[in-house]
Amino acid sequence: MGSFTISFVLFLTLFIQARGFAKSGCDLFQGNWVYDDAYPLYENSQCPFIEKEFNCQNNGRPDKLYLKYRWQPTGCNLPRFNGKDFLRRHRGKSIMFVGDSLSLNQWQSLTCMLHIAVPQAQYTLEKTGLLSTFTFPAYDVKLMFSRNALLVDIVSQSIGRVLKLDSIEAGQTWKGIDVLIFDSWHWWLHTGRKQPWDFIQEGYHTFRDMDRLVAYEKALNTWAKWVNDNVDHTKTRVFFQGVSPDHLNAEEWGEPGANSCEGQTRPVLGFKYPGGPHPAELVLEKVIGTMEKPVYLLNITTLSQMRKDGHPSVYGFGGHRGMDCSHWCLSGVPDTWNELLYAILIQD
Repeated sequence: MGSFTISFVLFLTLFIQARGFAKSGCDLFQGNWVYDDAYPLYENSQCPFIEKEFNCQNNGRPDKLYLKYRWQPTGCNLPRFNGKDFLRRHRGKSIMFVGDSLSLNQWQSLTCMLHIAVPQAQYTLEKTGLLSTFTFPAYDVKLMFSRNALLVDIVSQSIGRVLKLDSIEAGQTWKGIDVLIFDSWHWWLHTGRKQPWDFIQEGYHTFRDMDRLVAYEKALNTWAKWVNDNVDHTKTRVFFQGVSPDHLNAEEWGEPGANSCEGQTRPVLGFKYPGGPHPAELVLEKVIGTMEKPVYLLNITTLSQMRKDGHPSVYGFGGHRGMDCSHWCLSGVPDTWNELLYAILIQD
């Protein structure tokens, strides 16, 4: 069978898969985790640029069952991720993840998935300030990560660091990007020494503090206005990564005797998370629901809530001196986020 025939068959298969689940009206984000021996999509040893904090196997994690789970939507099947097809579709284009280290988690997962698909293809990885750029020159594809945990601005003033809920100057760097994937939540919870601001400002009013969910919603409304005012949706596709949950409180999944995510090796089984919906996710859905421009919510919250087993725990950057129940091991759960992203991108 010639290479043209193989390429055509591959294209036809992907087209049928995309049309199939699009027509079915299937909700990709409702389903359950199933064991699949064909997973993971790659071994951590095949991806030499994984951040140390995400490289759980290299950090000594002894179990591997958590790598063997695949997300199964209830009413359809996810199209198989095809890295070569992803690169061909985005030839000459730029993709930017904007957010905190959970955004970094997903960006790095995607760079690994694509590198494994074309292992002989050259790539470059450059870091300039808060911007990391991963490029496949042969495909002229750029995958960027812009670290911006709050999306709105923090400005140094005489009184200290001021979080401006209605200012978003950083948006200048987002213009002209073909695919934007935003993320923000975790840094809104920080207090004490980890809090990145001293005061909060909205308009002419300055506050020492306010309810963090309220502040988050105000900032998201500022972001939504920026998208409505600045994005040409015929040229740029906008996504928002749903709130990535942590697993610090084992009571949420019905195991009060557990020490957060430590020692967890299996997902929560079934179709619902016992702890219920995430409050920040509800705020995010509310804001996106009011927007004029189309924004696709990559609604990974519930499916990730069920993956109490997917975190580094003591096999992250801090080793046994630290407990990480917020980030995710790679390979692992963020690979599924990118499988879902791919499924959405090939619908058109």
